[in-house]
Amino acid sequence: MTTSLPPFPAADEKPLDTYIRLREIAPVVEVEFPGGVPAYLALTHNAVREILAGDNTTFLRDPQRWPALYDGSVPEDWPLRTVTEASHLSTKDGDDHRRLRGLVGKAFTPARVRALEPRVQQIVDGLLDDVVAAGDGVDLVPAFTEALPMWVICELFGVPAEERLRLRDWTSALLAHTTSSEEAFATQHAFQGYLHELVKRKQRDPGDDLTSGLVQARDEGDRLTTDELVGVLWLMLLAGHETTVHLLGHAIVALAQHPDQLALAKAEDRWADVVEETLRYRNSVMMTGFRFTAEDVTIAGVHIPKGRAVGVVYQTTGIDPAQYGEGADRFDITREQTGHLGFGHGPRYCIGAPLARLESRLALASLYRRLPELSLAIAPDDIPYSPSFFTVGPLSLPITLGTVKP
Repeated sequence: MTTSLPPFPAADEKPLDTYIRLREIAPVVEVEFPGGVPAYLALTHNAVREILAGDNTTFLRDPQRWPALYDGSVPEDWPLRTVTEASHLSTKDGDDHRRLRGLVGKAFTPARVRALEPRVQQIVDGLLDDVVAAGDGVDLVPAFTEALPMWVICELFGVPAEERLRLRDWTSALLAHTTSSEEAFATQHAFQGYLHELVKRKQRDPGDDLTSGLVQARDEGDRLTTDELVGVLWLMLLAGHETTVHLLGHAIVALAQHPDQLALAKAEDRWADVVEETLRYRNSVMMTGFRFTAEDVTIAGVHIPKGRAVGVVYQTTGIDPAQYGEGADRFDITREQTGHLGFGHGPRYCIGAPLARLESRLALASLYRRLPELSLAIAPDDIPYSPSFFTVGPLSLPITLGTVKP
């Protein structure tokens, strides 16, 4: 299927630049995704917020609500099927969504996350010891910004250390728009198979981890099937690290480009403000998985028929001049945060937000305390970014250490 709609992603243009160009057309624009698949993009703060507020009512996440996915309109080998059709917490609606979210949410309350702070700090310190030992030229992405979120989420869910790199590789492949359909389907099959095997292991030999707790909830009849359990694990292990990886990367790049803001953060210990401004300024989530219209709906003056796919573009909401004024694309940690959508809004607000904030605050404060003269050993324009319009962030951040403090 081919259309006359504007293509997305556009050739030889960064996804964010494409989003900004499309935003000039309308708050919500229909585009053609790879494979000739049409879907809508919501591109302004108000349009995205309106859609998020309609979750579980006007907008649903169950892929069965998208007729084109099953009537032959969308190719069977469409690479994005692996993400779109995945059955997990985020693709459930109504009572099923609330039930699964309630089971997982107990582990991510602010109080429980605060109790994790000593362990997260210990992991941060250990990783920074390795960064210092590696010396000038060490790449912060594999050594720090990837390692920390992966280590924390995998430890929470009881994934052994020697198995964690596989999860990172699977995540990167599934979210990249450059992944072939064959690789995407094979990756999803391997990921799902691994999670089913992990559940069996935790049933035989439970530990003090969230996977074991969810297995117990299933076995005690808490209305949790094995497929639902695997779906929860798939989402939490993938999204539970991927977005924080790129949040940290974006923060480090922004601070390198805005030394006045870095100096202020150091002088006044404003690392929590750095995190919030990074979430607004360069959210690591470019676009979420699709939502589907449960009825004909008008968003920001744009009519969307029933049964259509809509992607909400978080990254453009944070730099929307209509919401943040002419300085919307300026990184400023003193900015008054007026309800950014960095973790969403409404019934699907990010369940892991407290943990992501904790990890990021501790990581950045410790990094710049330990390496106060840290500088990038790569020009900002030369930094490679992940080939994905779902999540995006630096793939490599080699640094010069400068003075090292204990």
